[in-house]
Amino acid sequence: MKNRIISGGAVIIFGLLIALGPQFLFKVCPVAGDMFMKCHWSAQAEIGAGALIAALGMGLIIFADPKIRLGLTLGIFLSGVLALLIPHALIGGCAMHSMPCRKIAFPAITVTGILLLVTMALNAAYLARLAARVYSSSTGPVKNCKS
Repeated sequence: MKNRIISGGAVIIFGLLIALGPQFLFKVCPVAGDMFMKCHWSAQAEIGAGALIAALGMGLIIFADPKIRLGLTLGIFLSGVLALLIPHALIGGCAMHSMPCRKIAFPAITVTGILLLVTMALNAAYLARLAARVYSSSTGPVKNCKS
């Protein structure tokens, strides 16, 4: 139960930082009139990726079965890769390195994404060991498994 709350809570926080960070905390470049820069669209795409990560984090808290949580962890890991790819490869940002998106927003997303990936790799290793132990009997999961 403790692992579910800690890992799920951390994932929800990472997801909210990825989704809302470029909007409120580490803002991308402002909109110039009716002209939107690439970093604006990167920030919009990060809302979806971060919301998906936060929703999957809720699943880590709700579900107790280690195999389901391992699948959610894989989904979170891949969503974290997507969150990293959006500003660096898929959409990108402003060409000038002195712009706020390049100096503040994208490095913050990168650090948050890498922390998420490391957390999910550790959680996957833990859950794989737990699932192997729980499902070691041929009759299915062990009753009263405390995770």
